[in-house]
Amino acid sequence: MPTSSKAEPRLLFIAGSSREKSWNKKLAQLGEKIADANGIKATFADLGDYPMPIYNGDIEVNDGPPENARKLKALMSVHTGIFIASPEYNASFSPLLKNSIDWVSHIKDEGEAPLQVFKTRVFALGAASPGGMGGLRGLAQLRIVLENGLNALVLPDQFVVPKAMEAFDENGHLKNKDNQETFKGVIQKLARAAHLLHG
Repeated sequence: MPTSSKAEPRLLFIAGSSREKSWNKKLAQLGEKIADANGIKATFADLGDYPMPIYNGDIEVNDGPPENARKLKALMSVHTGIFIASPEYNASFSPLLKNSIDWVSHIKDEGEAPLQVFKTRVFALGAASPGGMGGLRGLAQLRIVLENGLNALVLPDQFVVPKAMEAFDENGHLKNKDNQETFKGVIQKLARAAHLLHG
C-alpha cells in the first residue's frame, strides 16, 4: 500500500454509491483522472469493495469493527486529501456512505486521538444528480456530519453536476469544458490545502 509523503499531496476519490452505473462513481473516477493528469498522486476507492454490516454497537463490542472498516481507514490514512462524490438520497446522503463513515469513526488504534483520521485530512465534496440541483441538499447534510460530527476540515468549495445523464461523454469526461475546468480547480485547491496541512 502507498504511504503518504510530506512533500507531495496524495488524494483519495471516494464515491458514495457502489452502483455500477452511478453518476457519482463517474465523478469520482473523473476526479482521479484529472488529478493524475495534473501531476497529483491519486487513488479511486469503490465502497462496494468494502462491504460492512449496518453499524451496531453490539457487533462492535462482540466482534470488533469489521476488517473492511479497518482497510478503508488505512486507505484514508495514507492520503492527505479526500474528495467524496455523494449521491443525494431524500435530501440527505447515501446509507452506504453514512455506514462506512460510522464504522471508520469508531476505530481508534493505539496511540491515536479519537477521530484522528478525519481530523488530520482535508476533505472536498461533490455530487452528480439527474435533478437540476445536482445533489446540493445531500452535500449540506454530509458537510454537517464531517464538520460537526467528526471535526473534519472541509473546503467551502464544492462541485455539483446537475442533469448528470446528459453531462458525461463516452470517455467519462464532462461535455461542458468550463465545468471540467471548475472541477479541476476544486481538485487543485484540495491538493494545495492537503500540502499546507501535511507538507
